[in-house]
Amino acid sequence: MIIYNVTINVDESIHSAWLKWMQNKHINDVLATGLFTNAKMVKVLVEEEMGGTTYAVQYFTDSRAKLEDYYKNHAPRLRQEGLQLFADKMVAFRTELEIMEEFYGETN
Repeated sequence: MIIYNVTINVDESIHSAWLKWMQNKHINDVLATGLFTNAKMVKVLVEEEMGGTTYAVQYFTDSRAKLEDYYKNHAPRLRQEGLQLFADKMVAFRTELEIMEEFYGETN
């Protein structure tokens, strides 16, 4: 399993509009490519020196080939929309992660 992780710091001036766009449009658009099985959005609780609010969105896929397909055929268009809407009010960086093993605690 591959996780495509996008971490975004969002300026407070666009925070509400950006969050609504992510939750109601962008994440659904990425999932609609059919290349990811699901996504999780989390809020980073550590305050950044630069200010703003930071989130990470993790998209899960079962193969490297599907991730490469996303990069080649969908990412440019989907990234451009965010840039057009929010321009220089957000900063994003992307990482690729591979799940090696999962561990679960005991439940009583």
